[in-house]
Amino acid sequence: MQFTFAHTNFNVLDLRRSLDFYRDALGLREVDRIDGGDDFTIVYLGDGVTDFRLELTWLKERKEPYNLGENEFHTAFAVADMEVALAKHKEMGCVVYENAAMGIYFIIDPDGYWLEVVPAE
Repeated sequence: MQFTFAHTNFNVLDLRRSLDFYRDALGLREVDRIDGGDDFTIVYLGDGVTDFRLELTWLKERKEPYNLGENEFHTAFAVADMEVALAKHKEMGCVVYENAAMGIYFIIDPDGYWLEVVPAE
């Protein structure tokens, strides 16, 4: 039996703000949407290259931020030009941690989720 990756879910407080962030910071685009009426909206984002999806779930009644613990979990994105990507993310003000020795850095989304940026292999 073979299992394959499908998606990662992040719950968000402001769907529009999150969609704008993921488009501007990482070039992700909406590929599917589930409208749960007054209760929720789920939007799947894709990179246009792989089949992996980021699922953004907006529970419309929720007003308080989600407890993300110590942020020890994350989703990673690979990019060919780390220098250009890092400059862009610094300009956006979303870089929260750099590890030059490892050649990686982390950005933070509007809801506090950490996203790792690694060099493409």
